[in-house]
Amino acid sequence: MALQSRGEHRYGDDLADLHQELARYARVNEAPAEHFADAVCHCGGRAFRLRLDEAVGLASRTCVACGREQFLGDAAEDRAEAELVDCACPCGGERLEVAVAAAVHADGEDARWLYVGARCSACGLVACFGDWKCDGGPYESALSWMD
Repeated sequence: MALQSRGEHRYGDDLADLHQELARYARVNEAPAEHFADAVCHCGGRAFRLRLDEAVGLASRTCVACGREQFLGDAAEDRAEAELVDCACPCGGERLEVAVAAAVHADGEDARWLYVGARCSACGLVACFGDWKCDGGPYESALSWMD
């Protein structure tokens, strides 16, 4: 099954379908995503619990396999003020495969917008769960997960 629309949601089989959905969402947002990164824990796990604070521009993922929590980008200073909200699929699933995408400035190096997407392990829903404007810095750093 390729990416499919059912009602207002889209469903897919794998992270390639999630990338496609993030790219679609980013085009509508008028900040096209050009770079993508899939979340993989140090233990090799690919299923996570996801929490976001779009106002602060912070995301955390917690590996379902080992329990390790990591934050997106270099956001250590933002953690204290963030009010992270648990993400869940409309079906109730909280076990998510996660990918992030970045739109870059004209120079092609600095991130200008970040998108955090997920694919529900239970039903296959793919969606952008959060997005925010970046202050710049290399897109590679913005797409990395740190302890």
